[in-house]
Amino acid sequence: MGRIEAICISPAKGTVKETVGQAELRAEHGIVGDAHAGNWHRQVSLLPSESIAKVRALMPDLADGAFAENLVTSGVDLAGVKVGDKLTIGDEVLLEVTQIGKECHNGCAIRRITGDCIMPREGIFCRVLTGGRIQPGSPAALVAAH
Repeated sequence: MGRIEAICISPAKGTVKETVGQAELRAEHGIVGDAHAGNWHRQVSLLPSESIAKVRALMPDLADGAFAENLVTSGVDLAGVKVGDKLTIGDEVLLEVTQIGKECHNGCAIRRITGDCIMPREGIFCRVLTGGRIQPGSPAALVAAH
């Protein structure tokens, strides 16, 4: 079973997200207090810590949230998920994968420095089916695969 390594939110779109010690996820909304929450298909974004670690080898000061990801996971095979798959977090939260990858914004500093960005290939976007509270260390698992 995997786990949540970091939770990141921001009050405005287009800004680096900051880590928080816990979060409330609301069904059909996303993370309370995050600018990307709302009634759409990309309510919550996830990136694997294993992928972020590869970028940190080139950018050691890279902070969680730099890719505008909401949840940093470890031990969850996000590379193998498909649209429609579901993930659980903690005892309550249920997410449904709605999109895989998203093109970087223009002027992506990470792409400029490293020549690449992982978000277009490895970013996972979900909608919240069942809400609840989570924190770093909460268990995370893929529960339904095609």
